[in-house]
Amino acid sequence: MVPLHETAVEGLHRYLTSRHRFRIGGDHVFVSNSGDPLCYVRVYEMFRKLLKSADIQPQNGRWPRIHELRHTFAARALESSPAGRRSIGQHMLALATYMGHVNIDSTFWYLNATPDLMQDIAVAGESFLHGGRS
Repeated sequence: MVPLHETAVEGLHRYLTSRHRFRIGGDHVFVSNSGDPLCYVRVYEMFRKLLKSADIQPQNGRWPRIHELRHTFAARALESSPAGRRSIGQHMLALATYMGHVNIDSTFWYLNATPDLMQDIAVAGESFLHGGRS
């Protein structure tokens, strides 16, 4: 189960309805007009068009990538964890499930994504090494 905003649910419902009307099915949610799974090159081409239409420009000669949206989401989700991130284990498990990671090790990688998270990890490590004393 994945939480979605109501507008995303409505859009997904419209898409699936039109997809079924053309008898396009299979295991993949997003498919081409021929019913084949979308290939990354075509998805990236559309993503680039959307970036241009939103007037988002390359930075340092590099265009944003789709996967960076996922990475940013994961890092921000961990940064915004409540209670000073004391229950990081619970948040990591929830995030791993949400992102579809089979192994939580894939999710722990996001802990080093931002200076704020690294600072929290360093402080927690120091506290642990000093027996709970700073």
